[in-house]
Amino acid sequence: MKETAISTERVFEGRLLKIDVVSVALDDGTRASREIVRHPGAAVILCRKPDGMFIFVRQYRLAARSALLEAVAGTLEPGEDPSDCARREVEEETGYRPLRMVPLGQAFPAPGYTEELFHFFYAELSATAGKQATDDDERVDVVELSRDGFEAMIAHGDIRDAKTLAVWLLFSHCFPNPVIA
Repeated sequence: MKETAISTERVFEGRLLKIDVVSVALDDGTRASREIVRHPGAAVILCRKPDGMFIFVRQYRLAARSALLEAVAGTLEPGEDPSDCARREVEEETGYRPLRMVPLGQAFPAPGYTEELFHFFYAELSATAGKQATDDDERVDVVELSRDGFEAMIAHGDIRDAKTLAVWLLFSHCFPNPVIA
């Protein structure tokens, strides 16, 4: 199964993403049109302090019309290695320093319309936080939760951010024992 791009028209170019309309030919010669969101990808990081508490961030998301509890995450800069992006985002959003980073995998969040790729990491943090260095237009609250507390929030439907659920699933699969050396 394959689609071959015939032509591409850029219909939007913003600070964060671009949108292309791509004319494609299917395997049987049928022509179709695809709308593709071009995004450089993101690092998504599940953060844990030495005392076992997990660090999340709460941000208001206009598209969701609510404040969401999320894993730390950020967009890759052009040519940036995902692990470098992950380290940068942890320090900027939380003030903590990542001492150890473990890659957990990758996933496309919505391959039907975007080429964005999530790079998932688990980070072991310093015991204390420095100062956050968020962008001027960001309002980010740091939230500490135990493993049991976060899993209770999942069970109650309080975690509605897909990347956060995905990184937790990967972490739980890779580290099923609550005690991590």
